[in-house]
Amino acid sequence: MTVYDVAYPAAGFLMGSIPWSYIIGRLNGVDIRSSGSGNVGATNLFRVCGSRKAGLFGLLLDVLKGAVPVLAASEGILGLAPPAGEWTASATAICAVLGHVYSPWLGFRGGKGVATTMGALVILSPFTILAGIAVFTLVLLLTRYVSLGSISAAVAMVPSVFILEPESTPVRIIICVVAALILVRHKSNMVKLLHGRENRFSTGGGGSG
Repeated sequence: MTVYDVAYPAAGFLMGSIPWSYIIGRLNGVDIRSSGSGNVGATNLFRVCGSRKAGLFGLLLDVLKGAVPVLAASEGILGLAPPAGEWTASATAICAVLGHVYSPWLGFRGGKGVATTMGALVILSPFTILAGIAVFTLVLLLTRYVSLGSISAAVAMVPSVFILEPESTPVRIIICVVAALILVRHKSNMVKLLHGRENRFSTGGGGSG
Protein backbone atom coordinates (compact mmCIF):
# COMPACT_ATOMS: atom_id res chain seq x y z
CA MET A 1 0.00 0.00 0.00
CA THR A 2 1.24 3.49 -0.86
CA VAL A 3 0.25 6.92 0.39
CA TYR A 4 -1.82 7.38 -2.77
CA ASP A 5 -3.97 4.38 -1.87
CA VAL A 6 -5.14 6.45 1.10
CA ALA A 7 -4.93 9.93 -0.41
CA TYR A 8 -7.17 9.27 -3.41
CA PRO A 9 -10.11 7.82 -1.41
CA ALA A 10 -9.73 10.60 1.20
CA ALA A 11 -9.81 13.22 -1.55
CA GLY A 12 -12.83 11.45 -3.04
CA PHE A 13 -14.69 11.72 0.25
CA LEU A 14 -13.83 15.39 0.66
CA MET A 15 -14.86 16.27 -2.89
CA GLY A 16 -18.02 14.20 -2.61
CA SER A 17 -18.94 15.91 0.64
CA ILE A 18 -19.28 19.37 -0.94
CA PRO A 19 -23.08 19.95 -0.79
CA TRP A 20 -23.46 21.77 -4.09
CA SER A 21 -27.25 21.56 -4.24
CA TYR A 22 -27.50 23.01 -0.75
CA ILE A 23 -25.07 25.81 -1.68
CA ILE A 24 -26.95 26.64 -4.89
CA GLY A 25 -30.21 26.62 -2.97
CA ARG A 26 -28.87 29.06 -0.41
CA LEU A 27 -27.61 31.32 -3.20
CA ASN A 28 -31.20 31.31 -4.45
CA GLY A 29 -32.55 32.15 -1.01
CA VAL A 30 -33.85 28.71 0.04
CA ASP A 31 -32.71 25.95 2.37
CA ILE A 32 -33.53 22.77 0.46
CA ARG A 33 -33.21 20.74 3.68
CA SER A 34 -36.49 22.25 4.89
CA SER A 35 -38.28 22.57 1.54
CA GLY A 36 -39.77 20.11 -0.92
CA SER A 37 -38.67 16.57 -0.06
CA GLY A 38 -35.97 17.91 2.26
CA ASN A 39 -33.34 15.96 0.38
CA VAL A 40 -30.01 17.59 -0.44
CA GLY A 41 -29.94 16.62 -4.09
CA ALA A 42 -30.40 18.02 -7.57
CA THR A 43 -33.99 16.82 -7.99
CA ASN A 44 -35.16 18.62 -4.87
CA LEU A 45 -33.10 21.66 -5.87
CA PHE A 46 -34.96 21.71 -9.19
CA ARG A 47 -38.33 21.45 -7.46
CA VAL A 48 -37.68 23.99 -4.73
CA CYS A 49 -36.01 26.62 -6.90
CA GLY A 50 -38.38 26.02 -9.79
CA SER A 51 -35.41 26.65 -12.04
CA ARG A 52 -34.23 24.19 -14.66
CA LYS A 53 -30.89 26.02 -14.78
CA ALA A 54 -30.30 25.66 -11.03
CA GLY A 55 -31.31 22.00 -11.06
CA LEU A 56 -29.10 21.13 -14.03
CA PHE A 57 -26.15 23.03 -12.53
CA GLY A 58 -26.55 21.15 -9.25
CA LEU A 59 -26.83 17.85 -11.13
CA LEU A 60 -23.68 18.58 -13.15
CA LEU A 61 -21.66 19.45 -10.05
CA ASP A 62 -22.87 16.32 -8.24
CA VAL A 63 -21.85 14.20 -11.23
CA LEU A 64 -18.44 15.89 -11.43
CA LYS A 65 -17.66 15.34 -7.76
CA GLY A 66 -17.97 11.63 -8.45
CA ALA A 67 -16.14 11.65 -11.78
CA VAL A 68 -13.17 13.93 -11.00
CA PRO A 69 -11.62 12.04 -8.05
CA VAL A 70 -12.11 8.67 -9.75
CA LEU A 71 -10.55 10.01 -12.95
CA ALA A 72 -7.62 11.35 -10.93
CA ALA A 73 -7.15 7.98 -9.21
CA SER A 74 -7.38 6.11 -12.52
CA GLU A 75 -5.17 8.38 -14.63
CA GLY A 76 -3.05 10.37 -12.16
CA ILE A 77 -2.98 14.13 -11.69
CA LEU A 78 -1.13 15.89 -14.50
CA GLY A 79 2.15 14.21 -13.64
CA LEU A 80 1.95 15.39 -10.02
CA ALA A 81 0.64 12.08 -8.70
CA PRO A 82 0.73 8.65 -10.32
CA PRO A 83 -2.37 6.65 -11.28
CA ALA A 84 -3.58 4.16 -8.71
CA GLY A 85 -4.72 0.59 -9.22
CA GLU A 86 -8.28 -0.55 -9.87
CA TRP A 87 -8.93 -1.29 -6.20
CA THR A 88 -7.94 2.24 -5.17
CA ALA A 89 -9.99 3.81 -7.97
CA SER A 90 -12.98 1.74 -6.84
CA ALA A 91 -12.43 2.74 -3.21
CA THR A 92 -12.26 6.37 -4.33
CA ALA A 93 -15.63 5.95 -6.06
CA ILE A 94 -17.40 4.63 -2.99
CA CYS A 95 -15.78 7.29 -0.79
CA ALA A 96 -17.04 10.04 -3.12
CA VAL A 97 -20.57 8.63 -2.89
CA LEU A 98 -20.33 8.28 0.90
CA GLY A 99 -19.11 11.89 1.11
CA HIS A 100 -22.23 13.02 -0.75
CA VAL A 101 -24.58 10.88 1.31
CA TYR A 102 -22.97 11.67 4.68
CA SER A 103 -21.58 15.17 4.23
CA PRO A 104 -19.73 16.38 7.38
CA TRP A 105 -20.60 19.96 6.37
CA LEU A 106 -24.30 19.17 6.89
CA GLY A 107 -24.03 17.16 10.10
CA PHE A 108 -23.33 13.94 8.19
CA ARG A 109 -26.52 14.25 6.20
CA GLY A 110 -26.73 14.54 2.46
CA GLY A 111 -28.34 13.40 -0.76
CA LYS A 112 -29.13 9.92 -2.01
CA GLY A 113 -26.02 9.44 -4.08
CA VAL A 114 -27.50 8.81 -7.51
CA ALA A 115 -25.79 11.62 -9.47
CA THR A 116 -22.44 11.16 -7.72
CA THR A 117 -22.62 7.42 -8.39
CA MET A 118 -23.29 8.16 -12.04
CA GLY A 119 -20.21 10.39 -12.24
CA ALA A 120 -17.96 7.83 -10.56
CA LEU A 121 -19.18 4.96 -12.73
CA VAL A 122 -18.82 6.93 -15.96
CA ILE A 123 -15.09 6.56 -15.30
CA LEU A 124 -15.05 3.10 -13.71
CA SER A 125 -17.60 1.25 -15.84
CA PRO A 126 -19.22 3.41 -18.55
CA PHE A 127 -21.23 0.59 -20.14
CA THR A 128 -22.73 -0.40 -16.80
CA ILE A 129 -23.81 3.14 -16.03
CA LEU A 130 -25.24 3.49 -19.53
CA ALA A 131 -27.43 0.47 -18.79
CA GLY A 132 -28.50 2.12 -15.54
CA ILE A 133 -29.24 5.43 -17.25
CA ALA A 134 -31.31 3.65 -19.91
CA VAL A 135 -33.42 1.94 -17.23
CA PHE A 136 -33.76 5.17 -15.23
CA THR A 137 -34.88 7.14 -18.31
CA LEU A 138 -37.40 4.51 -19.38
CA VAL A 139 -38.96 4.22 -15.92
CA LEU A 140 -39.05 8.01 -15.47
CA LEU A 141 -40.73 8.53 -18.85
CA LEU A 142 -43.31 5.83 -18.11
CA THR A 143 -44.10 6.77 -14.51
CA ARG A 144 -42.64 10.27 -13.86
CA TYR A 145 -41.28 8.94 -10.54
CA VAL A 146 -37.62 9.95 -10.13
CA SER A 147 -37.32 7.70 -7.09
CA LEU A 148 -38.65 4.64 -8.93
CA GLY A 149 -36.28 5.37 -11.81
CA SER A 150 -33.34 5.58 -9.40
CA ILE A 151 -34.34 2.37 -7.60
CA SER A 152 -34.80 0.52 -10.89
CA ALA A 153 -31.45 1.74 -12.22
CA ALA A 154 -29.65 0.63 -9.04
CA VAL A 155 -31.17 -2.84 -9.31
CA ALA A 156 -30.40 -3.08 -13.04
CA MET A 157 -26.73 -2.17 -12.59
CA VAL A 158 -25.98 -5.27 -10.51
CA PRO A 159 -26.60 -7.93 -13.19
CA SER A 160 -25.30 -5.53 -15.84
CA VAL A 161 -21.86 -5.23 -14.23
CA PHE A 162 -21.50 -9.01 -13.97
CA ILE A 163 -22.25 -9.27 -17.69
CA LEU A 164 -20.25 -6.25 -18.85
CA GLU A 165 -17.29 -6.46 -16.41
CA PRO A 166 -16.70 -10.22 -16.06
CA GLU A 167 -13.03 -9.82 -15.11
CA SER A 168 -13.16 -6.75 -12.87
CA THR A 169 -13.75 -7.88 -9.29
CA PRO A 170 -13.29 -4.46 -7.61
CA VAL A 171 -15.71 -2.74 -10.00
CA ARG A 172 -18.30 -5.47 -9.52
CA ILE A 173 -17.98 -5.21 -5.74
CA ILE A 174 -18.20 -1.43 -5.73
CA ILE A 175 -21.29 -1.37 -7.95
CA CYS A 176 -23.05 -3.87 -5.67
CA VAL A 177 -22.18 -1.67 -2.67
CA VAL A 178 -23.37 1.61 -4.20
CA ALA A 179 -26.53 -0.06 -5.55
CA ALA A 180 -27.34 -1.30 -2.04
CA LEU A 181 -26.62 2.16 -0.62
CA ILE A 182 -28.97 3.79 -3.14
CA LEU A 183 -31.72 1.34 -2.22
CA VAL A 184 -31.24 2.01 1.50
CA ARG A 185 -31.32 5.77 0.91
CA HIS A 186 -34.62 5.36 -0.97
CA LYS A 187 -36.36 3.44 1.80
CA SER A 188 -38.79 6.26 2.56
CA ASN A 189 -39.56 6.63 -1.14
CA MET A 190 -40.33 2.91 -1.39
CA VAL A 191 -42.83 3.26 1.44
CA LYS A 192 -44.48 6.24 -0.28
CA LEU A 193 -44.61 4.37 -3.59
CA LEU A 194 -46.26 1.35 -1.96
CA HIS A 195 -48.89 3.58 -0.33
CA GLY A 196 -49.44 5.79 -3.38
CA ARG A 197 -48.08 8.90 -1.66
CA GLU A 198 -44.98 9.53 -3.74
CA ASN A 199 -45.13 12.70 -5.84
CA ARG A 200 -44.41 12.53 -9.53
CA PHE A 201 -41.66 14.68 -10.99
CA SER A 202 -42.65 18.31 -11.37
CA THR A 203 -41.26 21.74 -10.51
CA GLY A 204 -43.16 22.00 -7.27
CA GLY A 205 -43.48 18.90 -5.15
CA GLY A 206 -41.76 16.40 -2.95
CA GLY A 207 -40.38 13.03 -3.89
CA SER A 208 -36.90 11.69 -4.30
CA GLY A 209 -34.47 14.57 -4.54
